[in-house]
Amino acid sequence: MFRIEKDTLGQKEIPSDALYGIHAFRARENFPGNTQFPIEWYRAVGITKLACYNTYRKFRDAVTEKYGNNLSFKIIDNDILDAMTESASEVSEGRFFESFIVPAVQGGAGTSINMNINEIIANVSLIKTGNKCGEYTYIDPTEHANIYQSTNDVIPTALTIAVMLLLQSLEGRINSLRLKIEKLERDSDDKLRPGFTQMQEAVPSSFSILFSSYNEALSRDWWRVSKCIERLKPVNLGGGAIGTGLAVPRFFIMEVVPELRSLTGLPVSRSENLSDATSNLDKWVEIHAILKALAVNLEKMVSDLRLLASDVVGNKSILIPEKQVGSSIMPGKINPVIPEFIISASHKIYSNDNLISSLSGQGCLELNAYLPVIGCAIIESINLLVSSCKTAEENLITGLFVDDKRGYYSLLHSPALTTALVPHTGYHKAAELAKLMKEKKYDIFEANAILKTVDEERLREIIQPGNLLKLGFVLEDLK
Repeated sequence: MFRIEKDTLGQKEIPSDALYGIHAFRARENFPGNTQFPIEWYRAVGITKLACYNTYRKFRDAVTEKYGNNLSFKIIDNDILDAMTESASEVSEGRFFESFIVPAVQGGAGTSINMNINEIIANVSLIKTGNKCGEYTYIDPTEHANIYQSTNDVIPTALTIAVMLLLQSLEGRINSLRLKIEKLERDSDDKLRPGFTQMQEAVPSSFSILFSSYNEALSRDWWRVSKCIERLKPVNLGGGAIGTGLAVPRFFIMEVVPELRSLTGLPVSRSENLSDATSNLDKWVEIHAILKALAVNLEKMVSDLRLLASDVVGNKSILIPEKQVGSSIMPGKINPVIPEFIISASHKIYSNDNLISSLSGQGCLELNAYLPVIGCAIIESINLLVSSCKTAEENLITGLFVDDKRGYYSLLHSPALTTALVPHTGYHKAAELAKLMKEKKYDIFEANAILKTVDEERLREIIQPGNLLKLGFVLEDLK
């Protein structure tokens, strides 16, 4: 069974019980593909429209109280407004998402997103008021569901709401992962290992120092992400098509953002320049650059751990958890799937960053037509980072084993240890010792016993953790 819906281009047959309408139907025809639109953005559109309906109700009540029925425009009755308010609230909970048929990759600056949700709200409201889907003479997707709204202010404002909520989740995930790494740092205090530069043993270090570098990097990421919401606060809701507020009551413009702030508990504010907030998307470029920095730090960390735990390293002093069988033909093979997942996610984020930057620059005059793809990329990146932090904490850092005995054994056999002798013996004598250690595979005591570079008791004192790991030396250390 079908119903006939019309627009300025003609008419279409729509399934009679479908909650979407002709606008969404045309979008699905015009934008083939199955790229999934993010439900977080869908839900945020619902709560943004709820704010619009609540504000409209305040406006309607204020003007009718002042002017009575002597108005030059029609007002929306309570039964319709109540139904739309309830429907928008249900959309904000994620209901009817199966009726959202517009793909993520689309044209039209988000009009298809807005109209698909307008159609859902209108048709759900029709059912609530005892009518049938498509009977728009009672409740219309444009006249009613879109009252005093534009795609160009509703959809970017909803994106801001969705991203703010996701960033709160990401903040928590970063900090939770950081705390786990901080515990590894504390537990590894004074546990020695060789430090590496350019994949070569360089100077003595410790596991604590290694983990501290990851802890500090994630602390910076947490701070930067926590500041993102400050960048996102100004929204253009109420600005209409290009931020001039044309055809929108001034009462609505002044009150709709405070209403949205009240509904969400998020610190959104009306932009001081609604035209700028409508046409320029540089805030998303800035925000995503911060997300990219987190991806870089995660990739660096897991790449290090994957290398240190790999079979390429002969005397492994770090073991990462074994999470799943690694081969369908090689028995016993276990692959580092968690680092590989995080590295893959990071590179997807890097590609999203390029997309966001280039398409943000494609904005033309008063509007950027590519907001839908930009917004979907931002949401995808945040979700990938949340997932990366979660699995890094639960499946990589939890269960990671530090073999400090192997680490110390490796350091004793590492020519890198001779760097600690340079202030005492000079570079060339230390280099002779390093050469012998390397050629004969001796540890530093065996090589020193042959060359007599320093007194053995003095050597043992020099390579104590407290001496190797302190910041620089003072002259008293050389006595």
